[in-house]
Amino acid sequence: MITVHHLNNSRSQRVLWLLEELEVPYQIKRYEREKSMLAPDALKQVHPLGKAPIITDGNRVIAESGAILEYLSERYDSEQRLTLTDDDERLQSRYWLHYAEGSLMPLMVMKLIFGRMGKAPVPLLMRPIGAAFGNGVQKAWLDKQVATHRDFIEQHLQRHPWFAGQHFSIADVQMSFPLQGLAARSSLDNAPAIRSWLEKITQRAAWQRAIKQGGELNLSGG
Repeated sequence: MITVHHLNNSRSQRVLWLLEELEVPYQIKRYEREKSMLAPDALKQVHPLGKAPIITDGNRVIAESGAILEYLSERYDSEQRLTLTDDDERLQSRYWLHYAEGSLMPLMVMKLIFGRMGKAPVPLLMRPIGAAFGNGVQKAWLDKQVATHRDFIEQHLQRHPWFAGQHFSIADVQMSFPLQGLAARSSLDNAPAIRSWLEKITQRAAWQRAIKQGGELNLSGG
């Protein structure tokens, strides 16, 4: 049986969601973040980098969100629920699968880091300086970058119901985590298509089952 090494409030929620979409049996081994918000050292016993998500399937240990989603869909989508037959849709799915972690998530991580520079574990006396610096970087550079990516995604979703095009795919599973981070850390007032897409995925029965299994997500960074 597949084991999902699940870190609370993390990217591994996407793996649970895909498994629920495919209706593949799995078990969860749970890990809790340290006070520093980092993963516990126990994850390094599974994979040397000690970061979620990780799955084990027999003797295989597979890490990295995109690699896991591709592996599960190729090996376990026996009913072809997420199989794309159109070449353009397959290309779009592959693009967004890589874009999620290669382009969007680094910005979300920076939003989290700079947004926490005025909070613990930054020393108390340094927090006002940290907060000023973090806010300054966000206003001068980071928020502009985030807005560019938000508008790019918004334009795509205004033309297509799903990231691959007309059909739900693993690209939607992959994009869920950074877009929820975007919603938590930035305004979506001018992004109705993104808001609609987020509402649509959270209404899926498989999503709701995955949340019951893995726990609610809080990506605000507070």
